[in-house]
Amino acid sequence: MSADIPVPSSSVEAPVDAPVAPVQRREPGTLALQWATVWVLLSRDVVRFFRQPSRVVGALAQPILFWFVIGSGFAGSFRVEGAQGLGYQQFFFPGVVTMVVLFSAIFATITVIEDRKEGFLQAVLAGPGSRLAVVLGKALGSSSIALMQASLFLLFAPLAGVDVKAVDYPLLAAVMVLSALALTGMGMALAWWVKSSAGYHAVMSLVMLPMWVLSGAMFPVKGAGPVLSWVMTLNPMRFSVEGVRRALYGAQASVVV
Repeated sequence: MSADIPVPSSSVEAPVDAPVAPVQRREPGTLALQWATVWVLLSRDVVRFFRQPSRVVGALAQPILFWFVIGSGFAGSFRVEGAQGLGYQQFFFPGVVTMVVLFSAIFATITVIEDRKEGFLQAVLAGPGSRLAVVLGKALGSSSIALMQASLFLLFAPLAGVDVKAVDYPLLAAVMVLSALALTGMGMALAWWVKSSAGYHAVMSLVMLPMWVLSGAMFPVKGAGPVLSWVMTLNPMRFSVEGVRRALYGAQASVVV
């Protein structure tokens, strides 16, 4: 006859209706939420750019055609005192690089108007990310697109007489990054103020395009009239063109500004 074996109290099952301790979930920190907002907006603009083949082709074909046609047209009549070895296509190349950054920033920041009309921007603003994170995400996305397009065009630098071994790459990178951020910020400010895409293009044509033309991209400051020379000297975009030109051609470029 077997005796009853006592069951340890520790192995007794708890009642079904016993309270269960809640699972502690670790909420993401504020910094993680801000970075997630920035990264989502940045990657969204970049992915949308590559999903439009016409924009990718136009980003490379348009500046090449612009540089070749205008550069060839003025090549026979362009002369700069002290820079006889610098032809117009060489002089104009840094201006086209800046133009690529400018136009890319304009077309990229127009998505602010589109996102606002579609309600996407309002949904992002209602999310956990701050307004600063939203602005940074859109600005970095547009700047990344502008820098990628300008980098593609820079592959043709040897055709413009640029010695790739003598290029000041840190200066070139710094000037292009700062120019892209500045132009993107200006474009976003105007896009937030303008209510339609047509109005945005009109404002850009009246503000940004004259700034590029009077930046020393198409003709040097030396030789211009007194009033025009004064306007070109005060134009902030002039520093972008001069920085790119100096980074590509070195001290030789200083005589044409």
